[in-house]
Amino acid sequence: MNATRIDPRPSVIGDRLARVKRVIAVTGWKGGIGKSVTASTLALLLAQKGYGTGLADLDFCGASAHVALGADGAYPEEEMGLLPPEVSGVRFMSVSFFSSGRAVPLRGADISGAVVEMLAVTLWGDLDFLVVDMPPGINDTALDAIRLLPKAEVLAVTTPSVMARSVLERSLELYRRLGVPLLGVVENMRGRSGRAASSPGVRFDDGLEKALGRPADLLNTAFARDLEKAVLPLLKA
Repeated sequence: MNATRIDPRPSVIGDRLARVKRVIAVTGWKGGIGKSVTASTLALLLAQKGYGTGLADLDFCGASAHVALGADGAYPEEEMGLLPPEVSGVRFMSVSFFSSGRAVPLRGADISGAVVEMLAVTLWGDLDFLVVDMPPGINDTALDAIRLLPKAEVLAVTTPSVMARSVLERSLELYRRLGVPLLGVVENMRGRSGRAASSPGVRFDDGLEKALGRPADLLNTAFARDLEKAVLPLLKA
């Protein structure tokens, strides 16, 4: 008789997140819209406000939150799991700690399995907010991540692009059908289009690139100030 194998990791993930009050899943469905820098800057803003904050980079194929945070040299400690290192007041976990700066050669179910593994081994402890840099798009990995994060509230990032907005609207409709709560939509790089704004916005900031990797400088950008005005009121609602 073949015994059915039950993966215990999803229940372990529930234990790991038990002391996390809110999970903010930052997602987007087009490349180049600023999802990762939005997630990283939001985590820094929350930590600056005195909240216990974590950041999980689940974008395994394009992990880049460590670049925004300047997390070079940080590494998790092992203690019956992995303790995420603190970077500028943010507890941070990313596949970048284990990839030695190389692309991660994972496909399909292997990516979902790696996401499950990271969530199962990470010891977040007590947090007010866990910000998640989600896998891009709506695919098996993104849907698995949402399933494994039942407390997640989605913060969707888009741009003024007609194509980006079209993909956003279709993707949000799917999330609504799945019963995933939407925290809000942030329109990034506003000002590069004459389109009328219909959601909280972040202006295009020429100085943002130079501030990446230096959290103190990143928090002083117009991008961070706009993001604070656009998102923090949503978190207090």
